[in-house]
Amino acid sequence: MKVTSIKMKKILEERFQKDEWKTTFNRDKDTFRIEWKDSGKGITITLPKVIAKYESRGEPAVDELADHVEEALRIMNETHSLNGKEKNIFPVIRAGSFPTETEGGKKLISAEHTAETRIFYALDLGKSYQLIDEEMIERENWSIERLKEIASFNARSLSVDLKKDTVYGNDFYFQSTRDGYDASRILNEVLLEKMKAEFEGELAISIPHQDVIIFADIKNPEGYDILAQMAMKFFAEGTVPVTSLSFLYEDKTLEPIFILAQKKPKDKRKEDQ
Repeated sequence: MKVTSIKMKKILEERFQKDEWKTTFNRDKDTFRIEWKDSGKGITITLPKVIAKYESRGEPAVDELADHVEEALRIMNETHSLNGKEKNIFPVIRAGSFPTETEGGKKLISAEHTAETRIFYALDLGKSYQLIDEEMIERENWSIERLKEIASFNARSLSVDLKKDTVYGNDFYFQSTRDGYDASRILNEVLLEKMKAEFEGELAISIPHQDVIIFADIKNPEGYDILAQMAMKFFAEGTVPVTSLSFLYEDKTLEPIFILAQKKPKDKRKEDQ
């Protein structure tokens, strides 16, 4: 039986029953919102995305959603300090289309990364984290430069534990610790330069969602197709999707692979195959 938005609305209403919360359903936008009654702060869920995951995975998909939403609601109802928590500040990667302001109108601290991605900054709170906004750093007299330097240093300290898989002569290295910062490893330039020096072929990198990063040693044309398929699969499954595109790393620059592929002579590509 196909799950409708009305049925999913009823499932979510049962999951988010608390006296201090209010839930609303927007039929026109096909969204469901949970918010604190006293402050109006909350989370808006796009129902078609939840339905797709529910039809694929069943109740565990709703369980996972509920965990994330409840933690996010808890965090947004608290005031957090940056001072004394410098080791808990990290950069996080988001899609280029990710909002640069909160629903409440607060401007998030962010920086350019690629045409497809953008860097935001987060305060780790254990089970989850809070994106840092301008009001937070102004309240504690921090500069944006200081925030970025601390986050960059902490990104380089993140552990690297890669699993290797070889397909059609191409080597793929995966990391998915699900610590919230797997994709952030792409900002560790020391790691990227080390891999570039060690790899036999081209260094390609994919960050399809927040909780996975793929490094690929591309040695033949098939490698690009395999990486693209992997990236698309992970992108569709991710709780926080980033981009289905992969990047080539050359001269300390990340270049989307589809742009480079267009530059390859067609007759050269036929010979390679």
